Amino acid sequence: MSAGRTLNVLVTGGSGPSGIATARALRDAGHRVFTVGSDAARIEAAAAEAGDGVTPLVCNLASLADVRALRDSIAGLAGRVDGVIHLVGGWRGAKGITDQSDDDWDFLERNAVTTLRNVTRVFFDDLAASDAGRFAMVSSTAVSAPTAAGASYAAAKAAAETWTLAVADGFRRVHAATADTGAPGQDSAAVIFVVKALVSAEMRAKSPDRKFPGFTDVADLAAAAAGLFSAPAGDLNGQRLLLSR
Repeated sequence: MSAGRTLNVLVTGGSGPSGIATARALRDAGHRVFTVGSDAARIEAAAAEAGDGVTPLVCNLASLADVRALRDSIAGLAGRVDGVIHLVGGWRGAKGITDQSDDDWDFLERNAVTTLRNVTRVFFDDLAASDAGRFAMVSSTAVSAPTAAGASYAAAKAAAETWTLAVADGFRRVHAATADTGAPGQDSAAVIFVVKALVSAEMRAKSPDRKFPGFTDVADLAAAAAGLFSAPAGDLNGQRLLLSR
């Protein structure tokens, strides 16, 4: 656990409301936050909204080479990364099975799966070496109750969850390999936040009569992300944490 220490935490997909809220919560918890987006102007504005001390960085997370360069940049600025909160995603749907398009699948695979694979492959060793290493992704209740209309979306999220659970197993194996050396217990954890959908204050302002039943506020997601660093890794690793109301 971080025990009040300042950790280096990376928020990917940082340009949207969830990224802004999460970066702010982590900064308020005393951590050094790097927030990443694909558009310079958007991520700089998002980092400014999140608060002083949040560092904006630009990266195409679908490119493994670019993610490796991102790690090098952060290492030069602050050293090893202790946490990654992965918020890259997106939604594409259809009417049913037969009209699920290849374009939609390519979009979902790239955003939900490829970005996560790249980020975890590049930062795994950093997180495994940290005494407070944390990786978190956001998934959907659609994985356990997929619909025909959302087949591609649910399948991509399921793949991302499976990869994340494999990362959790990787952390277990690192711990097991060092257990006989007198090293402390499980220090690193990979978790899955499960939501129906996310809602922000801006969304509520635009639709004041809408109730958003079952939606998770981005502020609640942000609080859960910040709380990962004060909870025991052994209790977190490999868990699906339901945040939907």
